[in-house]
Amino acid sequence: MVHAPSRPPVGAPPVRINLYSDTQTRPSRAMKEAMMAAEVGDEQFGDDPTVNALCDRMAALMGKEAAVFLPSGTMCNVIAIRTHCHAGDEVLAHETAHILSSEGGTHAATTGVQIHPLKGARGMFDADTLRAAIRPGGRYSPPQRLLEVEQTANIGGGGIWPQEQLDSVVAVAREQGWATHMDGARLMNAVVGAGIPAAEMVAGFDSVWLDFTKGLGAPLGAVLCGSAEFIGQAWRWKQRLGGSMRQAGICAAACLYALDHNIDRLTEDHANAKALARGLRQISGMKVEEPDTNLVFFDPSGTGLSAADLVGALRLQGIHLSMLGGRIRACTHLDVTAGMIEETLGAIRAAVSKG
Repeated sequence: MVHAPSRPPVGAPPVRINLYSDTQTRPSRAMKEAMMAAEVGDEQFGDDPTVNALCDRMAALMGKEAAVFLPSGTMCNVIAIRTHCHAGDEVLAHETAHILSSEGGTHAATTGVQIHPLKGARGMFDADTLRAAIRPGGRYSPPQRLLEVEQTANIGGGGIWPQEQLDSVVAVAREQGWATHMDGARLMNAVVGAGIPAAEMVAGFDSVWLDFTKGLGAPLGAVLCGSAEFIGQAWRWKQRLGGSMRQAGICAAACLYALDHNIDRLTEDHANAKALARGLRQISGMKVEEPDTNLVFFDPSGTGLSAADLVGALRLQGIHLSMLGGRIRACTHLDVTAGMIEETLGAIRAAVSKG
């Protein structure tokens, strides 16, 4: 099997409206200018001032002692889990969590942990479900070391964990002596959507990371935060996994720009997602999940058109959507305008009417 990504289909028109993912954003001219103007050094030696500024700012934003800049969110998860756990330990996470569904089996291959999948609506589980998964001690059971949650819950529809629910599952973890880790890929969408400061939302977590490529407009980069001791240990795995960089300030500058300019505007993405969901509901037979943030999941099968056929028809019009678990996912972001939402709805209505 070939694992390289496929090129665009021959003859397919250029993508005009990209609702495939918020990772599809392109850095703005102003962001590129900030990158070009960045003061840089050697990140491996700790003397890149722009990387240091980003890490200090992120640690303060998350209410943690320290932070480390990494190329990707997946690397954040791998390094965090490998720092918290030893091979053979067990991590408890939702059955649709990114660490199970979308990281290529790296935790079996690289971290050596076992992931215990938990059930729950919209990508979230509750304290009772977590408590029921507690194993008896002894040599027959893997040591349970880490609780992991995803905020927002991607396959769960971009849902925001209620703070009370987060606090309740953290309390169970604390009772058991487990560490806690938050996959915060779209954490700022949750912060903006819930109106809760980031440091307050993640206060119960020993480690947390933010991805700057999902809706914040940066071309690459994520920052993992935790205690000074945890980050100090994480650097060992950053080095081992090839995530230790050189003049990384060029990329860190894009992340600093995103913190200054691209967080408050996430409300626009959420409004566009709600407008899309509202318009989709007006199409007879369309099943639509109400979005909390910038992800809209819908199923057109009730209209007589399959999800795959609808995605294919729209791609031929330059409108790009994704599919997850038989559902269509539309993701709004800073490169998607309200006008594009209306154009997409018009194209969907036309495709459905043609059957």
